[in-house]
Amino acid sequence: MAGEALRADCGNCFGLCCVALTFSVSADFAIDKDAGEPCPNLQTDFRCGIHQKLRDEGFRGCTVYDCFGAGQKISQVTFGGRDWRQAPETAEQMFGLLQIMRQLHEMIWYLTAALALQQTRPIHADLRVSLDHTERLTRSDPAALMELDVAAHRKSVNELLLRTSDLVRAGVPQKKKKDRQGADLIGAKLRGADLRGANLRGAYLLGADLRGADLRLADLIGADLRDTDLSSADLTGSIFLTQSQVNAAKGDATTKLPPMLTRPSHW
Repeated sequence: MAGEALRADCGNCFGLCCVALTFSVSADFAIDKDAGEPCPNLQTDFRCGIHQKLRDEGFRGCTVYDCFGAGQKISQVTFGGRDWRQAPETAEQMFGLLQIMRQLHEMIWYLTAALALQQTRPIHADLRVSLDHTERLTRSDPAALMELDVAAHRKSVNELLLRTSDLVRAGVPQKKKKDRQGADLIGAKLRGADLRGANLRGAYLLGADLRGADLRLADLIGADLRDTDLSSADLTGSIFLTQSQVNAAKGDATTKLPPMLTRPSHW
């Protein structure tokens, strides 16, 4: 699956995230919205009526969310281009599949990233088998996808991602490989910190000050980077960082990102 297929293509999606997901009034959303209820900003052509001013209108959460291309896969492949308005009998199943497909596409993102690393050559064969299997799952029919044990599959994929992390971070001196897995670092003052090769899997970094921090080769899978200040930080070579995490953080023109990610327009 090419990299572009793992990026949201709203023009080929039936506005699934605008309907399937729940919104709650907060700093991220200006309104409450139940799952299955179309957002009032969703137009008849499935485009957002306030796309260019989402943040100004109080919909910051929309600019952070990334389906990893799951929306267009469901719309154009799983349901063959039939939209839920023209075929309302598909709506419930289509909306229910978004989170399942998103998780599968997220796993494909991680496996693809792992395969691109020279350090993971010893496990390339295992990574390829897992990637191929996950891609086949995304092409299952709707009923099979609804029955899929996503948690079990994620567990098997995660074992390979853990091995990937160990191989990548092995080249960093032990004293620098700080283990901050799942750590509460909310609001932490880490400006200029040397976090090369750090294990930050699932760490809570909300509002943390990471200006000028060195995060090369750090494992950032699942790290919560909402409002984390990454100005001038170096994230080149960091592993498992996603566009959604970057979108949720703060940064500037001097923030160094991995090549597969783009600098958010709101930075």
